[in-house]
Amino acid sequence: MQQPAPSSALLSQEDRYRLLVDAVFDYAIYMIDINGIVRSWNSGARRIKQYEEADIIGRSFSLFYTEEDRLAGMPARALEIAATSGRFEGEGWRVRKDGTRLWASVVIDPIHAGDGTLIGFAKVTRDLTERQQAQEALLNSERQFSLLVQGVTDYALYMLDAKGVITTWNAGAQRIKGYEPSEVIGRHFSLFFEPPDAEAGLPQRSLEIAEREGRFEGQGWRIRKDGSRFLVHVVIDPIRDDAGALIGFAKITRDITDSAQAQTALKEAREALYQSQKMESIGQLTGGIAHDFNNLLTVILGSLGIVKKRLGDDPKTLSLVENAIAAAQRGSSLTQRMLAFARRQELDPKPVDVGTLIRGMSELLGSSLGSNIAVETRFPLMMRPVFVDAGQLEMALMNLMINARDAMPEGGSIIVSAKEALFSLTADSAAEEHFICISVADTGAGMDEATLQRAMEPFFTTKGLGKGTGLGLSMIHGLAEQSGGKLLLKSVYGCGTIAELWLPISAVIPEQSPERTLDAADPALFRPLKVLFVDDDPLVLLSTRAMIEDLGHQVMAACDGVDALALVLRHDDFDLVITDHVMPNMTGPELAQQIAVLFPGLPIIISSGFTDTPSINMTGLLRLPKPFNQADLARVIEQVRPA
Repeated sequence: MQQPAPSSALLSQEDRYRLLVDAVFDYAIYMIDINGIVRSWNSGARRIKQYEEADIIGRSFSLFYTEEDRLAGMPARALEIAATSGRFEGEGWRVRKDGTRLWASVVIDPIHAGDGTLIGFAKVTRDLTERQQAQEALLNSERQFSLLVQGVTDYALYMLDAKGVITTWNAGAQRIKGYEPSEVIGRHFSLFFEPPDAEAGLPQRSLEIAEREGRFEGQGWRIRKDGSRFLVHVVIDPIRDDAGALIGFAKITRDITDSAQAQTALKEAREALYQSQKMESIGQLTGGIAHDFNNLLTVILGSLGIVKKRLGDDPKTLSLVENAIAAAQRGSSLTQRMLAFARRQELDPKPVDVGTLIRGMSELLGSSLGSNIAVETRFPLMMRPVFVDAGQLEMALMNLMINARDAMPEGGSIIVSAKEALFSLTADSAAEEHFICISVADTGAGMDEATLQRAMEPFFTTKGLGKGTGLGLSMIHGLAEQSGGKLLLKSVYGCGTIAELWLPISAVIPEQSPERTLDAADPALFRPLKVLFVDDDPLVLLSTRAMIEDLGHQVMAACDGVDALALVLRHDDFDLVITDHVMPNMTGPELAQQIAVLFPGLPIIISSGFTDTPSINMTGLLRLPKPFNQADLARVIEQVRPA
């Protein structure tokens, strides 16, 4: 039968203390003698250390220390400190019975007898493992976060205090801004701003916005340590303590210079593509219109030429006809400019000495430019010829110099120069070739950037209404492109304009070919020919047929290649075939190929206002450019007349 617990009144003071100590569950409270031998053991010690009282009484307390601490003499040193100093207090790793570790907070107090003799020590241990693990986890997290921040090199991550003074500095900030931590920590972050921005208070304003609105985000130019500028994207967030008080700012800076430049380059490329597509569309439209105009002008010039021959002596009527012919010829010149812009004009490229050509223009230039314009030429003594159509080049240079004259209404000077230099036709190509650069520089008002960008657009002019077609520069641009070169314009507003025409150097050696002379005494040379004329335009067909008949030849006409081929097969006595280039169903060159198979010796002339297929360059085909008059027709017929 269990004995009832003694009442507290029957307990001695010693029993009360023993019960009190044993009731403490969260602390290990036990006594050790002066040699460190455990002499008492409470319930808290059993829970924390996992030893039963019978297992530990009489054994050294060093049993609880880690092996490395025992080897280092930590148990004895703790007792020595407690004995000499009156107390030992510390924290460290201890070992449970099952071998697991715990982080313990330890207090050791010496116990003295009534006479002051040291008789042992009171030892109190508390298990702080969870707190220690939490602290270590926090430290580890902070360490990892610090490593993360320091490991970021694409962003500048750093902290500012509430006044904007730099307190931390990561590797990304060092890479982007060029400063070592020791050079910037403790300095105000306005150090990175451009002086005008710093003086305008932009740094402080960004902090105020971040504090007031909870965030600041923006872009701007900053300065590196070496003085170079770079474009940044910036985010600033306020940092507050638990009470909500502002203690600083987190600042993230990213260098976006490369991406901004890439965006600018992409935008420029898109604009260039759009401009190229627009110019190509205008070129196709212009070429088509010019082609149709050439047909109309061929009819007008041919018909007026015949009318003029058949007129009587009425001077007024003759004057009207000549005016109409002159107007048609001006229209022909305009269509040639349109075709030049579209790069579809008829060119006759040959080796051309630039110096000789410009010297030959001196008299014409003097009368065209006026007395208040001084022209200076600068050419090297020896310079290789260019490969270009001489007539078109002369017209192009005349256009450039007239443009220069118009830019100097009060007078000025024009410098025309030429040089041989390496040049690349495309900006993205590293391949350079030898070109001749013909430069026309004036001292006029120059052009602003917007005007310069549009200067070569067709129909764009700054000369005012009725003072220019706007096709001059676009024609020169077309001539340069079609000749394998390039036209460049350089201008600064108020400082004049320089036009550079880069043309390829001729690889062809000029040949002296004897011209065929007409012998009036040879009647065979002037015998009537039987001519087949082919064109899909009825007006051109009728007009040209009339011109050929007026020259004394017999003509048969066909409106397309199929009809023409049928006539050739039915009549095998044609002396000459003149065919239009662009026709439905069968083009002129295709017709010429089939006729050449059937009648190899039959001369064939191709009539065209422009060339847009390689087949037109077939060997043995003579060209008759549109628009043409009766004299042009007679000249080309004589060149192929059978001997």
